[in-house]
Amino acid sequence: MTLGSQIAWDDTVLPFQLDRSDIRGRVARLDGVLDDVLKQHDYPAAIEALVAEAVMLTAMIGQTIKLRWKLSLQIRGDGPARLIATDYYAPTEDGMPARIRAYASFDEERLQESGDPFSQIGKGYFAILIDQGPGTTPYQGITPIAGGSLAACAETYFAQSEQLPTRFSVTYGRSRLPGGPERWRAGGVMLQHMPKSSPFAKDGGSGEGGLLLPVDILDGDEEENWSRANHLLDTVEDMELVGPSVHPTDLLVRLFHEEGPRVYDAQPVKFGCTCSEDRVRQSLSIYSAKDIRHMTTPEGIVTADCQFCGAHYEFDPRTLGFEAEIAPEDVAGSDGKNDR
Repeated sequence: MTLGSQIAWDDTVLPFQLDRSDIRGRVARLDGVLDDVLKQHDYPAAIEALVAEAVMLTAMIGQTIKLRWKLSLQIRGDGPARLIATDYYAPTEDGMPARIRAYASFDEERLQESGDPFSQIGKGYFAILIDQGPGTTPYQGITPIAGGSLAACAETYFAQSEQLPTRFSVTYGRSRLPGGPERWRAGGVMLQHMPKSSPFAKDGGSGEGGLLLPVDILDGDEEENWSRANHLLDTVEDMELVGPSVHPTDLLVRLFHEEGPRVYDAQPVKFGCTCSEDRVRQSLSIYSAKDIRHMTTPEGIVTADCQFCGAHYEFDPRTLGFEAEIAPEDVAGSDGKNDR
């Protein structure tokens, strides 16, 4: 395999369908995207692992939303890892890349570096939010933290909130190509049974705390097909998931050749943040002049930092809030300076 063919599949999500099993899915490979997300911060190893897994899940789940929509994934807990947040911005036009960003909030003093990353979350919830744009009400679905991994939480979410049997196989970590620098790389496969008109599960499920699992939703031939596809996915190896020596299409043939895999156009993804001076100003527009004075530094400026990309903004306090004295364009100097 040439380096060019490796790069062609990096930072892409490939949708597919298993015709025999009535199952759809995605194969994702993230290289530069994940590296760009994580290099914005100096996270401890356990937090890096949680962010990497969340970004992979977001890439695969987000591929299904429509143009110009936004999908967010949030994991909140009472442990040292307080928050993992990701955003997936669907392409603005067909053929354009989607954009992903992520950040984490954590209590470094409580963090156990030698412990399992997932255990650092504690009790909390896993949420998916979909924003269809101005004039619409965002959709939000929530499920408790359960299952031992973020991938398991996502599987529980789809079974519980959507009653869609879903399976993820994800791997990630630092790697190095011959002669190249060490960088983050990740890969994954998502399987999802096609929606049923009348879900089988009606009461509590067999999962942790009575949560639904795929086995609670399917029966008959559908359950058999789902079980067979999962057994095939169980044979996947980590190096097959992350590549770069195995094409996603070759991986699908190796795993599911008897299921009739059919692929669609791959979706490219890249790191991207939507922060801007105007957006920061808008977020501060709800504050009074008194509130703005409390935010002003001894140097006489108001500062703001983007948690996702680290962009730094500085403002003249007279231009902020609903009681602003002057318009931003009337201020001479470097108002709104970005020090990334």
